[in-house]
Amino acid sequence: MIWEMCESMKFFRSYPVWLALTAALGGLTYILSAAYIYRPGFPLDDAWIHLTYARNLALLGEWSFLPGQPSAGSTSPLWTLLLAPGFWLKLAPYFWPYFLGTLCFFLLAWRVEFSLRALEPTYQPRLPWGGFLLLGEWHLAWAASSGMEVLLHALLVTAALTMILLNDRRFFLLGALAGLSVWVRPDGVTLLGPLVLWVIFPSRFHIQPSTVNHQLSTFDLRPLTALLSGFLLFFLPYLAFNHALAGSLWPNTFYAKQAEYAAWQTKPFYEKAGQFFVQFLPGLTAFLAPGIFLLPWRERRWALALALIWVAGYIGLYVSRLPVYQYGRYTMPVLPILILLGLWGFFRWRAGVHTRIGRQLRLAWSASLLLVTILFWGLGARTFAADVAFIESEMVQTARWSAKNVPPGALIAAHDIGALGFFDGRHAILDLAGLISPEVIPFINDETRLARFLAEKGAGYVVAFPNWYPGLVRDCFSIYQSDGAFAGASPLGKMNIYQCSSANRKP
Repeated sequence: MIWEMCESMKFFRSYPVWLALTAALGGLTYILSAAYIYRPGFPLDDAWIHLTYARNLALLGEWSFLPGQPSAGSTSPLWTLLLAPGFWLKLAPYFWPYFLGTLCFFLLAWRVEFSLRALEPTYQPRLPWGGFLLLGEWHLAWAASSGMEVLLHALLVTAALTMILLNDRRFFLLGALAGLSVWVRPDGVTLLGPLVLWVIFPSRFHIQPSTVNHQLSTFDLRPLTALLSGFLLFFLPYLAFNHALAGSLWPNTFYAKQAEYAAWQTKPFYEKAGQFFVQFLPGLTAFLAPGIFLLPWRERRWALALALIWVAGYIGLYVSRLPVYQYGRYTMPVLPILILLGLWGFFRWRAGVHTRIGRQLRLAWSASLLLVTILFWGLGARTFAADVAFIESEMVQTARWSAKNVPPGALIAAHDIGALGFFDGRHAILDLAGLISPEVIPFINDETRLARFLAEKGAGYVVAFPNWYPGLVRDCFSIYQSDGAFAGASPLGKMNIYQCSSANRKP
């Protein structure tokens, strides 16, 4: 009865409408799960960094974390720029980031569904099952309400790679997508590799030995020129933007993360890869992975190879340089393209099944995909709520207390500066992670030098977990320990505010 009513309304006949409604409902469920357990918020302190930059841009007209001090501490300038209107509209800090994340989630599901229907002629259902499955992927659902740029980056990456798969020859647009993605995350520059190869060898999988020399001799530079023009249109201003703010071509975070996790980079790659797969694969992607082996490689093997090479290279780059934490959030942009390829292989295989055993396997696989998606989506909601409760109890609670109780004008040193910068506008901040204080990057892991530096700067307070900087706070005393409802839930202990005199802090 309900379905007949929906069918009678033209509004509900369009699959983008179903995807939009599902994305909105899913995002609302995750947010309400956080509110039920504790209160609404974000699962990462980094979200407050973007919001602080966006607020200062909207209200002060400057690109800064601390008012009056321009800095390149935002890894995602485009995301920060999109967040800024929320403060003009009085919809920040919560509704507007949630809305943008949900919008990106919907557009991502729509692009995957559209591409799946174009790639696989046998897949033309009334309901967008491929888009539904993507919206049920818990990593992406978590990211949609995280206040972070993850899904915006995933959207640009997916748009570019699906253009290759669909043989879309709008070369300038392809280059522009790659250039624009750098404004979301610096690693967007990696897209240029597969795009250039695809343009230089557009029909590599059709070339016959007898025609190789002819094709090389008649190579057309116009597509490559269009691609590079679109890319440089956005990439060169990005480099100029960073240089104007920080005197370097890349944001401070690019250098700070490399220095902070130098120990991780020395570990064997197999050990790092193992940790990655444990955090990243549980869920829908693992059950769709076999579909990649069932893809129609004869039809589009060059485009498919480029997409998978980019995925492998992107994952390998991050795993080799940075720890796999927060469920592999830095590598989440590869999930949509993996899901698309897995679904393509699945539906191609499904259409060709005619035997009894094949039909039984088809039913088992379909049921597994549905059940795993539902199960992990629910677990993801609980995980999201727990992460929000942690950030609200530790970082946000501490920042609010600092704003009311630490003497005005004090210099506070902290590793997690997001909530502190947003909620405590009365104090100067010295960033121990190097995002807005790049001068600490050369000795970011040396507590002795950090202590000397803080003493020279006159930092009278340190905000940190007890076991983060034991040497740095050895001669300090705690004046506050987080009293949030979920404080102390992690092995880090409870967030503290330490008071340290310059005399005690000198080595």
